[in-house]
Amino acid sequence: MKFLHTMIRVIDLEQSIEFYTGVLGMSVLNRSENSEYRYTLVFVGYADQADGTTIELTYNWDTKQYDMGNAFGHIALGVDDIYAACDKIKASGGKVTREPGPVKGGTTHIAFITDPDGYQIELIQAD
Repeated sequence: MKFLHTMIRVIDLEQSIEFYTGVLGMSVLNRSENSEYRYTLVFVGYADQADGTTIELTYNWDTKQYDMGNAFGHIALGVDDIYAACDKIKASGGKVTREPGPVKGGTTHIAFITDPDGYQIELIQAD
């Protein structure tokens, strides 16, 4: 088996695409629309990772709101320099909700950001 993607539902597709491409530096890898069932799927990820996992942004044309619930935790991304990454994210209009620093009770440096729909993304300093 192979981990392929994580799907999240989004309210404003273009705003989400801008966040994942403009703020996080991902690329749009695939896009498809289904007019019969009224949805659009956009897969984003890092193009230089041929075997990498992607995020499927699902836009249901007639849905204006979702209940986030409390079961989903976060998406995690590894970064080479967490402090520079957070500075770049803020400069690009992204929202850092937990500034970079050591995880409580440990030495790994982490930070959290939030996408336009409120999904949390953990940044983890690569060793």
